[in-house]
Amino acid sequence: MKRIAFVFFLVFALTLVFGSGVPAQKMIRIGEHQIVSHPALDNDSKGFAAALKEEGFVEGKNITIDRQNAQGDQANCAIIARKFEDDKVDLIHAISTPNAQATAKISKTIPVVFSSVTDPVATGIVPKMGKTGTNITGVSDRWPVTLQCEMYQKLIPKAKRWGTVYNPGDVNVTFHIKEMKEAVEKMGGTLVEAHVSTSAEVMQAAQSLVGRVDAVHITSDNTSVSAFESIVKVCNDNKIPLFVGDVDSVPRGAIAAYGLDYYKVGHTAGKKAAMILKGKKPGEVDAGLAAGYSLWVSAKHAKIQGLKLPEKFPQTPDKFWDEQGNEVKK
Repeated sequence: MKRIAFVFFLVFALTLVFGSGVPAQKMIRIGEHQIVSHPALDNDSKGFAAALKEEGFVEGKNITIDRQNAQGDQANCAIIARKFEDDKVDLIHAISTPNAQATAKISKTIPVVFSSVTDPVATGIVPKMGKTGTNITGVSDRWPVTLQCEMYQKLIPKAKRWGTVYNPGDVNVTFHIKEMKEAVEKMGGTLVEAHVSTSAEVMQAAQSLVGRVDAVHITSDNTSVSAFESIVKVCNDNKIPLFVGDVDSVPRGAIAAYGLDYYKVGHTAGKKAAMILKGKKPGEVDAGLAAGYSLWVSAKHAKIQGLKLPEKFPQTPDKFWDEQGNEVKK
């Protein structure tokens, strides 16, 4: 009896010293970085975390997310990507083209999920869409630029001179500008461009369009969208109707947007990340296009910018704000 008691005591003591023998649940480390902070990309990040949570990966419980922001400086993207590589994180979420490009160049084995990238093939991030056969997969946010231009033209039929502000150094936006120019010219108009290299230049660029354009259309340019309030002020002060490609910029001052919900873009990316964390190889998880376009319209901003909206819209808005700024529920 004494021998049994001694053995029990010994096992108990060893358990206290060395633990139960059952390994603690591993904390999965995710590195996430984006080029700049603005509502669309921020919502991408939120959707990503929400999708992971739905799949059982809860921040603070079994995953940590190291969120980094390049502050609009593409050189910082490589610095952040190198940090994640050196930290040996378990997965990287790269939001926007510059971040995904930097990560693709540096990380060759860590699983990578990109999102909010216009053309991941042309920019060298993946060799093809679908099953890439690499350590990278993700979600492309290629916008329906031609459909957007046609939609906005119907809201302001007399507009012939369309202005836009963008950073030509951002390869992500050049695809959209080319398509926008072609669409505007096909409708008998011209596209007037104002270039910037930093968000500090956006106000002056917007002011340069005054008197030269009938309306402004801002596409997927992170530099301009991060300083969007500057463009709104110029358009409000000079009665220039302002349209955008991302729906999140309508509450910030645009009249309308026909585009993607970036929360859903990030959510789709999060579902792909969860598949990888559960054991699937990144190259076997399809890289694909985001889906589901919404039309958001603000009568308040139309009034401020001097545009009388048509009584009947080309399609029923998914979200609509009246002239007082109140959202009209369906």
